[in-house]
Amino acid sequence: MKQYLDLCQRVIDEGEWVFNERTGKKCLTLINADLVYDVDQNQFPLITTRKSYWKAAIAELLGYLRGYSSAADFRALGCNTWNANANENAAWLNNPARKGEDDMGRVYGVQGRSWQKPQGGTLDQLKKIVDDLTQGKDDRGEILTFYNPGEFELGCLRPCMHTHHFSLLGGKLYLNSFQRSCDVPLGLNFNQVQVYVLLALMAQITGLEAGKAYHKIVNAHIYEDQLGLLQNVQLEREPYPLPRFEINPDIKTLKDVETWVTTDDFSVVGYQSHPAIQYPFSV
Repeated sequence: MKQYLDLCQRVIDEGEWVFNERTGKKCLTLINADLVYDVDQNQFPLITTRKSYWKAAIAELLGYLRGYSSAADFRALGCNTWNANANENAAWLNNPARKGEDDMGRVYGVQGRSWQKPQGGTLDQLKKIVDDLTQGKDDRGEILTFYNPGEFELGCLRPCMHTHHFSLLGGKLYLNSFQRSCDVPLGLNFNQVQVYVLLALMAQITGLEAGKAYHKIVNAHIYEDQLGLLQNVQLEREPYPLPRFEINPDIKTLKDVETWVTTDDFSVVGYQSHPAIQYPFSV
């Protein structure tokens, strides 16, 4: 929690104003931030200075791990974050690659589960990683990436959190996650939850002990219409202690994650928070 609040203050104190062409808004921007999550100590990085809808973040992660390409599939899991990008993004609506309502194109999990090979066929990055880690193997390239510049025009949005690199050391599983762009007031808590849960979940289905998760953010920003709420409301609140996170122990394989797992298989224990804050969302 302290890391989150410190980053908010850093962006305010050190950031520079930049005009964002996609959204048509100015944003206070900081380059480079590093966050660390103690998954091994079960210190769940959930925001307490406003109510966090953590289940939606996990639902989105499950959709990525399943390779979903439709906002309707994400909604069925309990995540509405792709509705606007799939159906209200003018550039995507006019893109001939769009297949119709709710289509997201080849974004995020589509790349992770079915990366197109030049010679034909696809590569399932996630399955390769799970298979290796289950055997206790780390080839220094256990990397899940959603960032495919050759297919940017085939999707509604370039990935923000684009790469996850898993490593084995001393019998523990570690994760380094890389994010090119981060909406700090609105999106960061989603991203924090997803990095933490991804490591915890991958450790469980590969039979490994979780270590720490390292979260690198390149461009951290606060939009002009968010700044007042962040400064005058959220940063004025005292944080509560961090809660604990639990995963259904019956989740044992990647197949489980692909087929029957829902957000009800995850729980947060001891979560206290201040009231929700309705930050503006920029499409």
